[in-house]
Amino acid sequence: MKVADVLPAFADAFGFEEFNRMQREAAPAILNTDDNVVAAAPTASGKTALAELAICRTLRRNGTALFIAPMRALTNEKEAEWERFEDLGYSVYVVTGERELNPRRAERADILVMTPEKADSATRKHDSARYAFVTDVDCCVIDEVHLLDSDKRGGVLEVTVSRFRRLCDPRIVALSATMPNIDDVAAWLDAPPETTFEFGEAYRPVTLHADVKTYSHGDNSFADKYRRLYRAIDLVEEHLRDDGQALVFVSSRQDAVRAAGKARDEIAKRDVPMGARGDYDFHTEAAELGNDTLAKGVPDGVAFHHAGLSKADRDRVEEWFKDGRIQLLFSTSTLAWGVNLPARCVVIRDTKYHDPLEGEVDMSPLDILQMLGRAGRPGYDDVGYGWVVCDRSDADKYRRLLREGKEIESRLAAELNSHLNAEIAMGTIRDLDDVMAWLETTFYYQRARSKPDEYGFDTLRDRVRDTLESLVDRGFVEMGEDLSVGATTLSRLASKYYLRLDTAARFRDLAERETISADGILETVAGAAAFHSVSARQSEADAVDEVLSGTATDLEDGPRKVLAILQAGMDDATPADLRPDAWIIRQNALRLVSALREFLEAFAGPRAANLARRVEARVEHGVPRDAVGLTAVDGIGPARARTLATGGLHGPDEVVDAGAAELRRAGLSEGVANRVVENARTFPAIDVAWAGFPDSIATGANRMCEVAVRNDGGGASVGIRVTVNGVEMTATETYLTDSETLPVGVFGADADELEFTVEVTFPDEPLHPVRATRTVDVAD
Repeated sequence: MKVADVLPAFADAFGFEEFNRMQREAAPAILNTDDNVVAAAPTASGKTALAELAICRTLRRNGTALFIAPMRALTNEKEAEWERFEDLGYSVYVVTGERELNPRRAERADILVMTPEKADSATRKHDSARYAFVTDVDCCVIDEVHLLDSDKRGGVLEVTVSRFRRLCDPRIVALSATMPNIDDVAAWLDAPPETTFEFGEAYRPVTLHADVKTYSHGDNSFADKYRRLYRAIDLVEEHLRDDGQALVFVSSRQDAVRAAGKARDEIAKRDVPMGARGDYDFHTEAAELGNDTLAKGVPDGVAFHHAGLSKADRDRVEEWFKDGRIQLLFSTSTLAWGVNLPARCVVIRDTKYHDPLEGEVDMSPLDILQMLGRAGRPGYDDVGYGWVVCDRSDADKYRRLLREGKEIESRLAAELNSHLNAEIAMGTIRDLDDVMAWLETTFYYQRARSKPDEYGFDTLRDRVRDTLESLVDRGFVEMGEDLSVGATTLSRLASKYYLRLDTAARFRDLAERETISADGILETVAGAAAFHSVSARQSEADAVDEVLSGTATDLEDGPRKVLAILQAGMDDATPADLRPDAWIIRQNALRLVSALREFLEAFAGPRAANLARRVEARVEHGVPRDAVGLTAVDGIGPARARTLATGGLHGPDEVVDAGAAELRRAGLSEGVANRVVENARTFPAIDVAWAGFPDSIATGANRMCEVAVRNDGGGASVGIRVTVNGVEMTATETYLTDSETLPVGVFGADADELEFTVEVTFPDEPLHPVRATRTVDVAD
């Protein structure tokens, strides 16, 4: 069954000339029907071709296909692979959070590629002009649909697929490496038996021998890693001596580097014939690698692979492993989901990993099976060998996983309230009937029908109704007497920023406080639900105490550690003991502070929002309070901001006033100084004029005057507030391009003098508020 005979117009879109047995059996259903398709087939059996068949059918009918890839690395890989479609005149466009969306390209694309998270985000914004293209999808291919069972990401994929079906009802083609309960997935997606395929191990191109090897752990986790490493080397050695290749999965990037270095030494001690020391061309190529540690190991046939390497280095490692020049490769689990790099022997050295936000956690069963699926090189090996190295106490658990596989469960229940809130915020659910109709579109509902006792099917509707009532009670949803439901501002902000509802409520509570401070903002973020599981090691306690000395907080353990990292980060003074987890914690915190800023603007006003924006900039850049306003200007990084602040410049307007000559004296080159000044001109330059204000006013008299707020710089959203003797008289929010005039009454009060203050704040920028005062005496 040749590709050219079946799809003559698309023959060049495939990387082979003839379909294999599995592809031949599935092709007619994919190409000749409109039915949804569910297919489970072993790793390396050619599932990608099924996706491409579905895409070809869609393109042949002038439709738009969406490919949902399990992770970002795979979206980039598909973009490169599917240049074959580009060569045929079709447009492939990848939509990810790391790229600026071009709505015009997305709308014109024939093939879209997204992760579940980006597809969720896009469908939530389907009624906006930028994301309207998602409602034009005719076929949605879900790669690795068993991701539904992922604790962290399964719920997102589930609600996104259900939402797509309600928005535009595309054809669904769901693919998986392992799916013991394939009938549940098929029933959820309304795929009939004729288009539901379960290809067993007989379709695996290389037989897999998978088993468990145990070790006895000690009291030192660092030493345990090396016990497991030597176990792994014992398992791969015979294959390396027999000219085979081995892939060893470890829990972190750092572990991949360390394990590769230690294994290289151990392989040399054991005199295993490996490497290409005599291949001088290869030696020269290896020397060109950007990573020096990697360059040293590659000539010995040992390498490591992780997302922290440059793309060029990753590409070379993959190429050399495929060529057989690298025989032993250490990698993190992401490689199992992305690049197709099979090896004769696969060893999972680590079944647990350290998550900065959750502490030590077990590798998911999905990851374990995905990694083992890389064992066996089609065309080279008759048998692939896969090993899980684990503690004796976990052996039975992993043997059962290898023997029985892992049924796909729904993970929606854990965050049912957040997902239901999101649907209401989008307007896809408008009344109680819609809530129940939505429930029936979920895999959660299907799984409950399949396992009623375990899921409590008889009480499922009651639980969803209780969840809705809870949303109403907590202020997220408004319910009418006719049982209609609508979103509140709280609901919409929680959905927009993907917040857990406890965190959204916590943000609102801060906004309702009488006084909001920078310390209060940091403590609110540190106590967010996202940080509840952060592990606080004993070795970090002294560093946390030192940073927080003098800080009153009710936070404990992990969240207290988060607060210390954020406070220290604002001054660029993170203690060494806190640095390993600091980057990931700060990145998560910045997302939360950004969300909190909008909560504060909605519920407390622009002054509080501006404070949050300045806190956010300090956490991000690690600059003192007097330098934070400078970080808004392109061309002024943290180091320059500190230098200029020391020299007396604290905001864009002062940079403009100082001019390029002053910046050159501060050490900037002429070209950079000129660009910085021009960039600074795009920010506001505020001046306040007091029109008609008297120097004094008699007791009991009154006079209407005006305050004019002028802007001689770039436009910006501002909040303008006028107080007298600390009491607010008037306030407004506007986009200030030129000037804004506010009427102000001057009343002869029972006081010796009246101090009027005009405060201009910038809710979207980390600029310090501009204040101007005017005193009016009160005469007897």
